[in-house]
Amino acid sequence: MGLLKQIKSDFLAVTKRDPAFKNKIELLYAYPGVWAIVFYRIANAIYKKGFKKTARFIMAINQFLTNIDIHPACKIGENVFIDHGIGVVIGETAIIGNNVTIYQGVTLGGVSLNPGKRHPTIEDECIIGAGAKVLGDITIGKGSKIGANSVVIKDVPPFSTVVGVPGKVIKRKDYSPLNHNKLPDIEKELIKYLIQRIAILEEAIISENKEIIKKDEELEQIYKEYLETLKQK
Repeated sequence: MGLLKQIKSDFLAVTKRDPAFKNKIELLYAYPGVWAIVFYRIANAIYKKGFKKTARFIMAINQFLTNIDIHPACKIGENVFIDHGIGVVIGETAIIGNNVTIYQGVTLGGVSLNPGKRHPTIEDECIIGAGAKVLGDITIGKGSKIGANSVVIKDVPPFSTVVGVPGKVIKRKDYSPLNHNKLPDIEKELIKYLIQRIAILEEAIISENKEIIKKDEELEQIYKEYLETLKQK
């Protein structure tokens, strides 16, 4: 696909994937992510011809205008949509497939200072949620979804949903849209389990030892007095 056709396709991606899109005039001022991709297309073409400093300068201008940092040497496929886009960082050796959606604050970064492939590969039709960090030479499989603010440092199988820090696969073969407000809270479930577990152990110990009951009541009284002291301040 030629450069102009690629740019036209990038603009069309907005109309297909953003329900807030109303008219083409908005593309001029309301979609920094689209313009960042356009700047990238031009810079990448120049970079491939050997004018690397010029390409970096173009992307420096892009970063100033859009607050999106894309290295001109990375590889970005067709119909990639950076929604809102503020704070997005895409590293030099990152590879992004077709029909990928990236939200604001996403980092496709490296974890090594060694030369060579050190940034992620995002396969076709993936969704990277707001604030997510995908780090290192890993692969996010086709059709996968990365939840908001997740930190992913390992390969993700195709058609998976990943959440948490570090990112954990919580679902496979999910073809439904990514609802950022309905992602499970792994830490909450773990804390809930630990609290219930402690309660069961306490009940077992207390039922067999009356001395512990007495100490527990004394401790509870001290805690109540402490709370009353806080109320008086």
